[in-house]
Amino acid sequence: MAINLQQAMDIGKYLFKQRLSGKKRFPLVLMLEPLFRCNLACSGCGKIQHPTEVLKQNLSPDQCFAAVEECGAPVVSIPGGEPLLHPQIDQIVQGLVDRKKYVYLCTNGLLLEKSLHKFKPSPYLTFSVHLDGMKEWHDHCVDRKGVFDVAVAAIRAAKSQGFRVTTNTTIFTGCNVEEMQGFFDFLETLKVDGMMISPGYSYEWAPDQDHFLQREQTRALFREILAPYQSGKKNWNFNHNPLFLDFLIGEKDYECTPWGSPSYSVLGWQKPCYLLNEGYYQTFQELLDQTDWSKYGHASGNPKCADCMVHCGYEPTAAIDAMQPQNIARSLSTVFGR
Repeated sequence: MAINLQQAMDIGKYLFKQRLSGKKRFPLVLMLEPLFRCNLACSGCGKIQHPTEVLKQNLSPDQCFAAVEECGAPVVSIPGGEPLLHPQIDQIVQGLVDRKKYVYLCTNGLLLEKSLHKFKPSPYLTFSVHLDGMKEWHDHCVDRKGVFDVAVAAIRAAKSQGFRVTTNTTIFTGCNVEEMQGFFDFLETLKVDGMMISPGYSYEWAPDQDHFLQREQTRALFREILAPYQSGKKNWNFNHNPLFLDFLIGEKDYECTPWGSPSYSVLGWQKPCYLLNEGYYQTFQELLDQTDWSKYGHASGNPKCADCMVHCGYEPTAAIDAMQPQNIARSLSTVFGR
């Protein structure tokens, strides 16, 4: 079971409440970045390209809590950088759990095992470990040997201590379909609580610009990778609404919901979304009210959005679509199994 029943019910109630209120734009997942520092320099990530004075900064726990209250999203994802480098990350996580937010602490796994004593298992806390494939491919993607082994050991340790653990996999052009399917089989042996997958987005600051997928490439590649799952031959435990997976393979045609996963960091509220560097607002309401949303998304014609199919933009769209009566049964398969 990727999404526990309590979480599914709480998010469903939240979505229903927003729908009843008539709100057109509301957040589902807050991307809370308490720092940009990292202990890896992955070629597909642009976050550590910020100036040194920015990389030295941390959000305080109170700043994190204020952003969460201001935003109101029921789910908080904590990426980075590497959030386990934050000296008060345990206080931040505990404060969010106390507020009954569903927290996904995203980590490359290098510091996870030695940090487990700082946290308590909770249905509100999930460690989301970055793994892009089996050993050789993952270590290539993160540009350091040995990272895969450390991350897998950390997953096993966290599971043995009762923590929820999911994985987060970014898929780039050049990945081997059979190897990726074998990787999903391997993750099943680790008994992870769900797998997240997403096509890579071409960060302007990313050192490697040659391995990001174009839209039709994404659909073709994901159709191949997910064929055993879609046919029922494999029952991989994805931490996604199945409608988002339908979108990845081209069976659904969604528009981006960029306000569904707003990003808050040491620089403020990133506009218009987690993936584009177009400046920052000081408040979440300014982000909602002052952003010209018609300039973003696939239909806008914005070249920066043309090939994006990343989960932070399209998973909220799928979640809203899941509230349609004809989609409810399929969406519940995420909770109760296929």
